[in-house]
Amino acid sequence: MLYLIQGEDIPDSLPKRLASRPAHLSRLHELQKEGRLLLAGPCPAIDSIDPGPAGFSGSLIVAEFASLDAAREWANADPYALAGVYAKITVKPFRKVFPE
Repeated sequence: MLYLIQGEDIPDSLPKRLASRPAHLSRLHELQKEGRLLLAGPCPAIDSIDPGPAGFSGSLIVAEFASLDAAREWANADPYALAGVYAKITVKPFRKVFPE
């Protein structure tokens, strides 16, 4: 089943994000290679593709996991979570309807 993982950043998270980004992306690449990643990306803190020093307010990942517990375990082991980038992580089931 698909699960939505939403991480909400702490204030001024950019330095921690940059330091842990390679490890974070590596895990996402693994999900992609396994055919389990639907989408992933950050939420800019301002209305811009490249927010510069404003950084990001969070991240969104939609991926396939065996269970809600497995999705939570994966999310909590993410390098951004371990580095303290996220103030809060939400994980919940997701049902894709569009695009078909």
